[in-house]
Amino acid sequence: MIRKITYFMIIVTCFFSVTLEAESLPVWLIPLREAVYEQILNADEIKPIYSNISTAAKVVLSGSALDIALSRCEYFMGRAYLYEERNQEARVHFEEGMRLAEKALEASPSAAAWALRAENLAHLCQVNSTSFAMANGLNVERYARNALAIDSRNALAQYLIAARWVYAPWPFNNHRRGIEMMTEIINNGNMDKDDRFNVYSSIGYAYIQQRRPSEARPWLQRSLEIYPTNKFVAELLSNIR
Repeated sequence: MIRKITYFMIIVTCFFSVTLEAESLPVWLIPLREAVYEQILNADEIKPIYSNISTAAKVVLSGSALDIALSRCEYFMGRAYLYEERNQEARVHFEEGMRLAEKALEASPSAAAWALRAENLAHLCQVNSTSFAMANGLNVERYARNALAIDSRNALAQYLIAARWVYAPWPFNNHRRGIEMMTEIINNGNMDKDDRFNVYSSIGYAYIQQRRPSEARPWLQRSLEIYPTNKFVAELLSNIR
């Protein structure tokens, strides 16, 4: 009973310690997301936040809602390791995130579950072999389109489709198309805070790849307005000449 009260208090604390914008992300997951994107803490320091929030979710949720929440936790923790190029540790979390999304889909298909299945797979393609990416990469878009068939304004699903054109290696990328698709998300997607960061920074990155630094700079600056301490974007911006 004491443990349940403790975890409930964690959730309540999380609720009142964040700015409650119009977000689709459950409020108790926001501190984990913020820690990952802010990059002030390292992955080992983020791990206890991930553990506490995962445990707290199990107290108040069940069924597919729990699986979706836990899939997000796994994705965020995997991303924290990925930032530090700790690919083996990241892989474990992305695999578990994908398993949980698949479990949620078996119980109750939803846009959120399809998008999380796509998102975790997209990052598994980053940390696995080239042969894995070639065998599974196209499924990222397929899963994302399944999400859009349920919710046409799902920003994460739209982003995952557009990101292929921005981040794929030559000759599979198309930065112009990627920029156009990312811009469409701004106009037509229901974006959370991390969606905005990902879209803005991706547009900036695409312009850098096109060697158009003057057009990249304002997009990177916009993304840093969201997460001022994000090292990935700060480095991109510092390297612009």
